[in-house]
Amino acid sequence: MKRIAVDMDGVLADTDSHYINLYYEAYGVRVPYEQLLGKAEGEGFPEKEAIGKFVRSSGFFRTLPVMPGAVESIIELMKHFEIYIVSAAMEFPNSLPEKYEWLQQHFPFISWRNIIFCGDKSVIRADYMIDDHPKNLDNFKGKTIMFHSSHNANVEHHQRAKSWAEILELLKDE
Repeated sequence: MKRIAVDMDGVLADTDSHYINLYYEAYGVRVPYEQLLGKAEGEGFPEKEAIGKFVRSSGFFRTLPVMPGAVESIIELMKHFEIYIVSAAMEFPNSLPEKYEWLQQHFPFISWRNIIFCGDKSVIRADYMIDDHPKNLDNFKGKTIMFHSSHNANVEHHQRAKSWAEILELLKDE
């Protein structure tokens, strides 16, 4: 059975909307999504340090919203592929336990054996990788699918999917 490595933040979890909502709660300014397009994470917000503060705060990863269609799509993909959740969880102090708790709440059908928390995704070996960061896809040896996010809007050198429905369509004949 072929293996798919699936990123958590920005693929299973909707980090863009979380950033926008947290920024509004903290600063009273609703930043439009279009203002973030093509900019590094945090660069589209008036207060440049805000996103760094959010990701280092307790509860950030635990309260991420689920990407629309992610749960149902992972269930469907599990019928045909081995699914591994691969997430960089070493950089931010709270991320490892919070990401695990988040996965247990929203994806309880994913075994702990299929969750890989790491610092560098270049060690991951699978047939496919679905990620929102080009740096994680650039050196991957299998087939890549870049999940659309504001920060990768201008990247064109990977197959792009803008939704989980598009991912299912891309993988339906594999």
